[in-house]
Amino acid sequence: MQNINLVRMLDFQQKGDERGQLVVAEGSGKDIPFEIKRVFYIYGSDADVVRGCHANRKTEFVMINVAGSSKVKVKDGEGNEVIYFLDKPHTGIYLPTMIWKEMYEFSKDSVLLVIASEHYDAEEYIRDYTVFEKETKMEK
Repeated sequence: MQNINLVRMLDFQQKGDERGQLVVAEGSGKDIPFEIKRVFYIYGSDADVVRGCHANRKTEFVMINVAGSSKVKVKDGEGNEVIYFLDKPHTGIYLPTMIWKEMYEFSKDSVLLVIASEHYDAEEYIRDYTVFEKETKMEK
């Protein structure tokens, strides 16, 4: 199975009134398709900066631009790639394991929230694209 087929946009419930908007994203399969173990966010990146440039063997992610916008390019190591534009605080992108990700074209006010299924473990990161390609071919 190609993991790129598992990448998908998520639309979170919005609740709002004259006081403003509230977006709810619950873990353990309710809104986020995994148990949440880590949360971090990226901000202050210039438009020409590329972040990410890695794949993960064990960690799944959900990315939400809670302010501003950015693009996320995903690749499967087999020549397939898709670009997602995140610009709404109530939508996100789900990334399964073994997906190469690159985040870029950050707007000046971008805050990219990242929700992860695992605690940080440098050993499970693949930071060389040729190694990633080899490992995706070995999975078959």
